[in-house]
Amino acid sequence: MKVLVAYYSETGNTEKIARAIYEEAAEEHEAYLKRVNSVAANDLSNYDVVFLGSPCHSTDLAAPVKTILDAIPHSPTFRLAGFFTHATSAGGFERWASKCITSFQETSRQKKIHFAGYYNCQGAPSPPIQEFIKREVLTSASAWQEYFREVRTHPTPEDVQKAKKFAREILSPGSGI
Repeated sequence: MKVLVAYYSETGNTEKIARAIYEEAAEEHEAYLKRVNSVAANDLSNYDVVFLGSPCHSTDLAAPVKTILDAIPHSPTFRLAGFFTHATSAGGFERWASKCITSFQETSRQKKIHFAGYYNCQGAPSPPIQEFIKREVLTSASAWQEYFREVRTHPTPEDVQKAKKFAREILSPGSGI
């Protein structure tokens, strides 16, 4: 099976997950790891499975990833699996990151793409996001410190192992791909 892992990453969080998915895919498949800006939407049809990764920006997938999703032609032959990293805590996921899931699902529905699923995990926030969270979301110093102590460790080795498991499940013979 020919597999593409394409991703956009600014801080390295999403790249770390992309590399884990790629490593897992490369064990048994012809796999490629590329940054989104080096992939054209029309090229995606050269693959059987496309893993597409993004950080969560402004509650949704990053603009370069949305651009490639928008450019995918209707009814492509590949299967799509999404992944994204976010800086939300469990209580804030619905408000601050769940639109990433919706974007993958809605684009797949509208364009008749076989959407195989998604994986997400926390990632350490960039400095501007840190400031936003500290100023607007977790305004108590103790809440901020507790949150930041935890989130800056992500993606953790456990997050990476879960990403590999996700890739195995998507690429397994019983997955319908």
